[in-house]
Amino acid sequence: MTLRKLCQQFSSEGRIEAIILRPARGEPTVLVDEALAEPGRGLIGDRRAKSARSGRQSSKRELTLFQAEHLPIVAAWCGLTELEPTRLRRNLVVSGLNLIGMRSPFPDALLEWAVGDEVIIQITGPCDPCSKMAAELGVGSYNALRGHGGMTARILAGGLIRVGDRMRLNAIRHFE
Repeated sequence: MTLRKLCQQFSSEGRIEAIILRPARGEPTVLVDEALAEPGRGLIGDRRAKSARSGRQSSKRELTLFQAEHLPIVAAWCGLTELEPTRLRRNLVVSGLNLIGMRSPFPDALLEWAVGDEVIIQITGPCDPCSKMAAELGVGSYNALRGHGGMTARILAGGLIRVGDRMRLNAIRHFE
């Protein structure tokens, strides 16, 4: 089996464990049961969601995702007994899939992911930790989160995302 084929196989589906909106810069995050995802904008209600009138192209950072399985590990590295996902300021907390593996290492093969029944996304790259996260979690947290800050994604098809939605490989697009 080729490396290309191996990078397109997943043993399980993922699950949306939490949806988090950041209403405005410096404001507390909000945990919600569902959110509307729009291509070119992001999650409606999140501060990064662009105005429909802006006319901007879609961004590689319309969504941010965090690996649910990393929560206890990052908490331990930060000296915390537990870590609430809202403190990380990422939009979606996903379990069951390795987020890094959801991005194709081959530029001519795009992996498209279905979230629930309507939304299609593409993982676009790492979401490195920032100074806000370090300030929130304390001394040493920046280094604890390096390599574990999550991933960014572009929304290809919009719709409603709900807590509990499954996440699965939808399509593999090949380009010449």
